[in-house]
Amino acid sequence: MLRPLLDSFWTPNVWLPPNTTWEDIAPGPHKAVRYTDYRHVFFPIPLAFVFIALRFILQRTVYAPFGKHLGIKDTRNRKAPNNPKLEAAYRASPKLKQPCGLAKQLDMTERQVERWWRLRRSQDKPSTLVKFCENLWKFTFHSSNFVFGLCILWNKSWLWDIDHAYLGYPHQGVTDDVWWYYMISAAFYLSLTISQFWDVRRKDFWQMFLHHVATVSLISFSWVCNLHRIGTLVLLLHDAGDIFVEAVKASKYANYQKTCDTLFLGLIIVWIGTRIIIFPYHLLWSTWIRAPMLLPMFPAYYIFNSLLLLLLMLHVVWTYLILQMAYRTIQAGKMEGDIRSSSDVSDSPATNNHHENNINNKKSVHHPTTYTNTPHTPKF
Repeated sequence: MLRPLLDSFWTPNVWLPPNTTWEDIAPGPHKAVRYTDYRHVFFPIPLAFVFIALRFILQRTVYAPFGKHLGIKDTRNRKAPNNPKLEAAYRASPKLKQPCGLAKQLDMTERQVERWWRLRRSQDKPSTLVKFCENLWKFTFHSSNFVFGLCILWNKSWLWDIDHAYLGYPHQGVTDDVWWYYMISAAFYLSLTISQFWDVRRKDFWQMFLHHVATVSLISFSWVCNLHRIGTLVLLLHDAGDIFVEAVKASKYANYQKTCDTLFLGLIIVWIGTRIIIFPYHLLWSTWIRAPMLLPMFPAYYIFNSLLLLLLMLHVVWTYLILQMAYRTIQAGKMEGDIRSSSDVSDSPATNNHHENNINNKKSVHHPTTYTNTPHTPKF
């Protein structure tokens, strides 16, 4: 019953150039080119659980001890007093909607209900050490994957001349190193899609969930269509910025303020250089302008390009947020050659941990900016 539906969806008229069939790019022992195998898109699924297990082991044996060595305490927020009725109301809706009604039902003052609610919400927030470990794990992957990608692409023609990403398509062979680069990247983002439900919950939870789903879909579809060359370039480009995103957050949680300021400056340079300059003016220019000159167009080409444009729009939005944080830091800290800020996270409205910061703030704040709200970065 599913076969007619699958055949209709995977019609070569949509996914492949004119006069090309799936049989033409199917892997085989007698083919002159080693094509991508569509069945390998399922390989990242078990590998994603390997990543989740590896992350758990590293958090317990490396990241958490390292964080404690840096002075990060695994302190939990104060627990709210036991109150089954308030607990039931909280689980039904974490947002306090009718404090007056609850106060009357429980013979409490409205202030007591609000205070209990604040404590209960704060109780659900992860400790600084947990957030530090999460960022350190992502930093480890992005930095390792970037070095790995740079090494395997260094001798690839399309890294230096992007026209080679299209020349000869779809009859472009895939090497073992590119195969692993694709599978590892897909598995990591699939693992993030799964672990996001128990990771630190951020304001852009659903946006990031959709992003991860779109990322895995793009990687999978580009693999099936043998568009792996341009895919590797987008992966490499985005890993560069993510290294600084996670490093800034981790150094902030560790209270290494000078390191954080330096990394934040590096983040601005690398982020704008890769996401706002190279991505649209090099990659997107090649996919929209150069590619039609080098190969015949087909519907899937426009699908992929539309998704890449969506990534660019996300880049612009997140760049605005980063520059907004930089402006606030410079304005309040009076930056002279570097970003100056206090060692504490502020209670800025843009900060995800607003209430937690108000409770735990011990020093005066010199600027209204926090790096912990640096956005996740989108990838191909």
